[in-house]
Amino acid sequence: MDTTARDRLLDTLAEGIRSLTGSDRWRSHLELQGRFHRYSFNNVLLIGAQDPGATRVAGFATWKGLGRSVRKGERAIWILAPMVGRPVPGDDGDERRPVHGFRPVAVFDVAQTEGEELPEVCRNLDGDDPGACFDALRGRAEALGYTVEPAELPGGTNGDCTHGARRIRIESRNRPAQQVKTLAHELAHALLHEGAADRALAELEAESTAYVVCRSLGIDSGGYSFGYVATWAGGGPEATAAISSSGAAIQRAAGVILDGLEAAAAPSDAA
Repeated sequence: MDTTARDRLLDTLAEGIRSLTGSDRWRSHLELQGRFHRYSFNNVLLIGAQDPGATRVAGFATWKGLGRSVRKGERAIWILAPMVGRPVPGDDGDERRPVHGFRPVAVFDVAQTEGEELPEVCRNLDGDDPGACFDALRGRAEALGYTVEPAELPGGTNGDCTHGARRIRIESRNRPAQQVKTLAHELAHALLHEGAADRALAELEAESTAYVVCRSLGIDSGGYSFGYVATWAGGGPEATAAISSSGAAIQRAAGVILDGLEAAAAPSDAA
């Protein structure tokens, strides 16, 4: 696939994000995110120690307000909440609420609840891999010096790339199409982001590359990629501008992956 065709795929990606971020589904997603607290570093450690697979936690009342209930018999995840006193004037004239200590509070992961579906903008792909794309991408990774390992990863993680170890891990419990998409994403990280400091930019570039690669291989990852890129880059205009700004890097990574796949397949095609 030539550069012009890949440009068209990036235009399709941008249009998909514009459509998503202008929808009621996106607004519901943003409202939902506002219902969940951001936890302190220490509480994140506590959650991870008690339930390494937790992805989204909230208290009993919050889940009830979202139309979900904690299943009977589920064990709570305990975090520490500050005990805040009455406001007192500060030296600069502003009021402050002193913290007098901490108390344990029970929260539960979404996997411990049941009820109404939560609005999602980024759903794992639920399809097969009829073209053996995963094996081809694994071969491409190995040619670039990376091993690819199936793994059961914590916290809803679909994959990761460790540059120092030259290792890519892929969540083995996902459907084949999602595994293909994730491997393309992690290959982009391998090619573009060793030592990268801007996480949001890295995720946008990796997922955009994965979208181009997957579409070129006959897998439409829009149901995952549109929401993923928008989550990291913002709404339609912001995401479109970021994709345009990173277009050269995305094209370069997609080209290295796809051109390598074509070169690897050429001998068997000629036979």
